Order: sequence, then structure tokens, then C-alpha cells
Amino acid sequence: MKRFNKSFFVRRFRLMLLDTLFSNVAFFAALLLSYNFQIKNISVYSFFYIPLSLIFIPLCIYVCGTHRITWRHAGFRDIFKLSVSLCLGSAVSLVCAFCTSWGMFGLLEAMFVVLFGIVASVSLRMFIRHIAIRTHKKTREMELHRTGDLWDYGKSIVIGAGTGAEILLRSLFSDASFTKCDPVAVVDDNKKIHGSLIRGVPVIGSREDIPEIVRKNRIKTIFFAIPSATNEERREILKICSSTGCDVRILPAVDESLDNTDPVSKIRKVSVFDLLGREPIRIDVNKICGYVEGKVVMVTGGGGSIGSELCRQIAERSPKKLIIFDIYENSTYDILNELKRNHPEVDVLALIGSVRDEERLNSVFDEYRPEIVYHAAAHKHVPLMEDSPHEAVKNNVFGTFNTVRAADKFGTKRFVMISTDKAVNPTNIMGTTKRLCEMIIQAYNKKSSTEYVAVRFGNVLGSNGSVIPLFEKQIAEGGPVTVTHPDIIRYFMTIPEAVSLVLSAGASAKGGEIFVLDMGEPVKILDLAENMIRLSGFEPYHDINIEFTGLRPGEKLYEELLMDEEGLQKTDNSLIYIGQPISLDDDEFFSSLEELWKVACDEDSDIRAALHKMVPTFNETPCKKG
Repeated sequence: MKRFNKSFFVRRFRLMLLDTLFSNVAFFAALLLSYNFQIKNISVYSFFYIPLSLIFIPLCIYVCGTHRITWRHAGFRDIFKLSVSLCLGSAVSLVCAFCTSWGMFGLLEAMFVVLFGIVASVSLRMFIRHIAIRTHKKTREMELHRTGDLWDYGKSIVIGAGTGAEILLRSLFSDASFTKCDPVAVVDDNKKIHGSLIRGVPVIGSREDIPEIVRKNRIKTIFFAIPSATNEERREILKICSSTGCDVRILPAVDESLDNTDPVSKIRKVSVFDLLGREPIRIDVNKICGYVEGKVVMVTGGGGSIGSELCRQIAERSPKKLIIFDIYENSTYDILNELKRNHPEVDVLALIGSVRDEERLNSVFDEYRPEIVYHAAAHKHVPLMEDSPHEAVKNNVFGTFNTVRAADKFGTKRFVMISTDKAVNPTNIMGTTKRLCEMIIQAYNKKSSTEYVAVRFGNVLGSNGSVIPLFEKQIAEGGPVTVTHPDIIRYFMTIPEAVSLVLSAGASAKGGEIFVLDMGEPVKILDLAENMIRLSGFEPYHDINIEFTGLRPGEKLYEELLMDEEGLQKTDNSLIYIGQPISLDDDEFFSSLEELWKVACDEDSDIRAALHKMVPTFNETPCKKG
């Protein structure tokens, strides 16, 4: 049974009495005006309105549900609802009063009674709302000041004059988190609205005017408030904003804020991810869910940056069992605890072991019989593998070979291997070993009932050892930021995008494919470094220097995603393609693998020659664009 809230009832009852009082004050004023302030001429029956209003006005407010409105969060619909209930209550009371004292005043006076009561009641509530908001804001401001979380935004401008800007400005003026914020202008490319006001803030220019507006007004913070902007539009505008040296904050995109009715609560600093210059990859999640759900799934290298994100997204899709297999216990322990905390309903098992240990792999496959395997275990650092080529071959090539054979032996339905754009016309040991892994996948797909596929993509932003964490560390230390070559370019994608592609490949694969992502325009690493310095509030070459260290052994100026002979085949997703299998002499290939194993185990200095023999496209001279 619902408990009676005495305090709530008393507060609402007081408001109803005040509404009735306002209506009666208006009624008396109308009578006095109607009878030229001659009170003695007013019929006593006219005062029947008083008891009638005490009945009908509260009754209409209650029936319309207006008494339940929380006025601190009220909007236009709530004010309209209150006006309707007051209008009904006053009108019914007046009609009944007219029946007892016809002609006490005219229609104009009756309208005055109704309108005055509505205006007075709405004004009272808006006053209460104003006081409540100010009190809450002051209390919240003191709390934030005490905890040190009150951010000083200073003078600011808002980019965009749409709904996002209106929501943002409303929060800037009412939310305690923005107390130390002074919005002075709105910027929008629509010149027709220049000179207009949004919540009292003038719209004064277009994106080209941002640097000048910042300089003239000494702006400290820029708020990007166009949630519906395309990635390309966002990138272009944010580049201008980041060049000003201001602290740039961004409202979430529409798809980021669907789970939150208050997008302002998700305002964040602009990150390098916002400057990629292409739309994010979108995958048919329902197809992935249907494929993984109820299956025993194994992820090798599950503690790594890609492997751990694979585990997170798989856990969200209700597998029967999720097996995390990795040699590194610390990261494996971290992802295991995270999944147990966030997905207690999922049966998650972490197993320590190396893909180089064939007996360990066979034991795990034999006991748990994984139906789907995502193979992410590999050595991936290009410079390190140049100095330890034998270890790269043992781990990447033969670790994959061992896992592929275990999947075949114990009836795995589908095997998805993580590959890289460095496998295309490789110029380094790591890329060459990954190309051999792709060849193993395609060769075994012909002879096994298991469906083997590979997924090839570029550099992953934020992964362990990637350029982003390195730049962040160098900037935090005051520089210099090191770039190997002023013209070096790379394709980039986010970890969630990479993992979505891998899961999509697993769901739609038929066996033997190499899935390739159309990653849009490549990113110049020098531009990336400069933007990261600006986003950190510094000026490149002035506050933090950029030094060029020269290309490292085996490093290309640019990467490719497809070999000339592979061709392209479209998929349901316009940004995902399939590279056609290249024909191999399987007997010769497996025989060469045996020779490569001996060379790797003997620490033979001719291992590069052995790799050249198996991968003719291996060219140790770095590629140059053009």
C-alpha cells in the first residue's frame, strides 16, 4: 500500500488555497469595477462565488493532475496544464454563481477573473521555481567548491545555434557546475540568424570568425553544441577550435546520448578521436548477437587491448561460456574481474597459457570444445620484432598454426584471426609473420570443416603501444613529441570499431575470406601530433616541440589494406570488403612451414631469407608514397 506523504499533501494544499485566493481577489476586483466601487449595491448572492471556488478550483486542479507537477523542472506543457485546470475551475464557479445572481457583472469582468487568477498562479509558481533553482544551485556550488570539482570555464562561446545550443545555454545559466562560466556569443554558419539572441546570448559569426571572436573576447572555453553534425563537419570545426588554444568541450553526438535524457551531463573534452575525419563503423548488432548467443567462445590474447574489448562485447551478447586465454596474467586478471563485476550472469573463465604451447592448447580445446575462436594473441610491435625475428615467427606464425590445428582437431565451427594492414606487401618482420598467418588460415580452410577467416585493419587508436598513449606521455612530460617522418601517414580506427568488425566477420563468414575495412582517408601523423598538443592547451613548436627521428627499420611511409592480386568483393556493410583468396600450393606451403620452424628454433641467421622465400612480397626497403 502506498504510504501517505503528509509533507507533500500540505505543500500542494497550500498552493491550491493560494490559487483560490487569487481567483477571489480577481472576483472582488471585478465586482467593484462593475458596481463603480459602490459596495452597498452588490447583492449578497454574488458572494456565492467564494464557497463555489473553494470547491471547484481545487477539484479541477486535482482532476487534471496539476497538483503533482514539480515546478522546479516545469516546462511549457505544465504551465498550459495549470492554466487549463484554473480556467475550468474558475469558469464552473462563475457559471454557478451567475445562476444565483444573474447580471452581477459582464463577460469582460468574467474574463478578467479567469485571466487574473491564471497569471497570478503561474507567476507564483515561477517565483517558487526561481527560488528553488537558485537555492539548489547555491548548495551544489558550495558542495563542488568544497570537493574541488568546480571548474572555471571563464568566458566562453557556443558553436551551433540549434537545439543542442539552447539546451547547453539553459544549463550554463542554471547548473552549479557552470557557475564560473560566462557565455558571451554563439557561432553558427547560418548568416540569416546572425544578430539574433538565444537565451540572451547573441549569434555573431560563422566558423571562419572563431579565431577572431576568441581573440577579441579573450575566450577561455569553446563549447561545440551540434550533436547532429557529421563526423567530417565536426572534424573541420574542431580543427579550427583546437587551433585557438582554448579548452574545447563537446556535446555528445545524437547516437551517444540516446541513453541519457540530459546530454549536457555528458559534455566532455574534445579528443583526437573526434578528428579522424570519417563516420564511425556501424555494425548490425542483432546479427552478431544471434551468432554469439548461447555459444562457447574462446578469445586468445584476451588480456590485450583488442582481446579485452572482444571479451567485453562478447559478454554483452550472452554467450554460453567465455574463455579468456592469455600468457600475461595481470591484464587477464583485470579483464576477468571487470567482466564478473559488469556481467555476473555470464560464465567467464580465464586460463593462463601460450599459443606456442601445443599441448596446453589441445588440453583447453579438448576440455571446453569452443565453438567460436577469436585469435588475437600475437607480438605486434614492429621495431621489437625487427630485433627478435625468431620470436616473432615462433609466436605469430606457429602460435597461429597451433591454434588453427587445435580448432580443426576439436571441431570448432568458426575461427577468426586478427590481422593487420602491415601484412600487405610487408616491409618488416611483424607484417610478414601476419601475412603468413593469413596464408595458414586460407590453406586450412580448404581442408577443414572449420570456417577460417582473417580480419585486416589499420592502426588502433588507444591500444597498448600505439602512437596516442606515446604522444600523451610525451606531452605530459613537456615534450618533445617524436614523429619518425614529417610525411608518414596511417589509417586509424577505434578499438570498438575494430572489435565490431571482428565480430561481424565471425557472424557473416563462409570461410577463407580476408575481411578488409574501408577506413576512409589516412591520417598524417604530424597533424595528429599537432592536434594532440593543441588539445592539451599548448602551441606546437612553441610550448612543446616536435622532433623527427627518422623511419625505423621496416617502417613504411604509408600502409596498404589490399594486395593488387586480391581484388574486392562488397558485403552488406558498405565500409567492409572481402579480399579474394590467393591461390597457394598447399603441399609446398606446409613443407615450407616445417623448414621455417627449424630455422626459427635453431636461431638461424638466415630467417629473413626463409621469410622472403615464403612471402615473395616481403620487401625490407620501406615504401614511399607516389
